[in-house]
Amino acid sequence: MPVIGIIGGSGLDNPDILDNPKDLFVSTPYGSPTSPVKSGTIAGTQVFLVARHGRDHITPPTFVNFRAKIHALKELGCTAILATTAVGSLRQEIKRGDLVVLDQFIDFTRRRPVSFYEKFEPHSPAHTPMAEPFDAALRDRLIKSCEKNNYPHHSAGTVVTIEGPRFSTRAESNMFRMWGADVINMSTAPECILAAEAGIPYAAVAMSTDYDCWKTDEPPVTWDEILHTFKQNVEKVTGVLQDVIAGL
Repeated sequence: MPVIGIIGGSGLDNPDILDNPKDLFVSTPYGSPTSPVKSGTIAGTQVFLVARHGRDHITPPTFVNFRAKIHALKELGCTAILATTAVGSLRQEIKRGDLVVLDQFIDFTRRRPVSFYEKFEPHSPAHTPMAEPFDAALRDRLIKSCEKNNYPHHSAGTVVTIEGPRFSTRAESNMFRMWGADVINMSTAPECILAAEAGIPYAAVAMSTDYDCWKTDEPPVTWDEILHTFKQNVEKVTGVLQDVIAGL
């Protein structure tokens, strides 16, 4: 039987989607996952949910303990991880409220532990392949759920992860567009990297909430705008998660 981990991002820190929820206090060699892990079921499948920034959204992106969160989900026996994230759109065609099933990332962070490995065993370096960072089977299920529910979506997208908590300058936003990034956030790296190191299939559904700051015909992104758009469309994300898990 599958055991699913959910990492809830901005606007989905503490969603009410689990049956028979209870809190688990988990410790790891890398410290605490910030908030308790919420345990419950969806359509009879065991699910463990962690809030990326804490349930009260108290942890800035740079200081999220990604290693503790991924390690906790691995220790709880998760066989797959589904992540949610709010993103800024770097493309005119990716509109506010659209869902994007990510397939590539660019890591533009600088201050985060990006590996579980602080040393290698003698003559056994651990270099994790990362050409296809998101699990193809999970991505396919996310896409099919979006199609079935007629949600505006994009079946692929490259996300660039910045350090935060500040937003991009316009020069940076335009640079990321030239690099080929489609959306921008502050969370996919190193989360996706660590899941790969831990051997847990990982996929992410992103919701576009704004246009960052590259568009000069409207004001730059604000936090209030992100939350407003996410709250208007959050049912799409929770619906996709429930749909995918029920089909596993």
